Amino acid sequence: MECKDLENTQKNIINHTDDEILPVANQMWSDLIRTSNEGKYGEFIRDFSYSLIKGLNEVEMGKQFANSELTRNLSGLVDCLGIIRRGQHVTVLYRQRSTKQEGEWLGRLVLGYEEGEVKIFGASIF
Repeated sequence: MECKDLENTQKNIINHTDDEILPVANQMWSDLIRTSNEGKYGEFIRDFSYSLIKGLNEVEMGKQFANSELTRNLSGLVDCLGIIRRGQHVTVLYRQRSTKQEGEWLGRLVLGYEEGEVKIFGASIF
């Protein structure tokens, strides 16, 4: 995925406005929720950066998909709390809910450019 209107500028995601970042981030977060709920690991990591994939512990990720009630029951009801810019990355923060558990969680999505495309450099729920 690529943020709009960046063809002729240096590709640093922090140079984009929130209005340019949020549609891309929201779609990626939505895709992560869907694939996590469905347990589709291959699709879940589709937009991950090379460095993130290389650093993943495949066994732990497999356990998450098999055993975590939270990560298999994420609600589509999400609120974006804001964007933090630092270096070559932005962190998009979400209020995330579950379809099975009461309460709210903090979702974190770190985005940046890798080989001209917006990729996920980190994703977590606290």
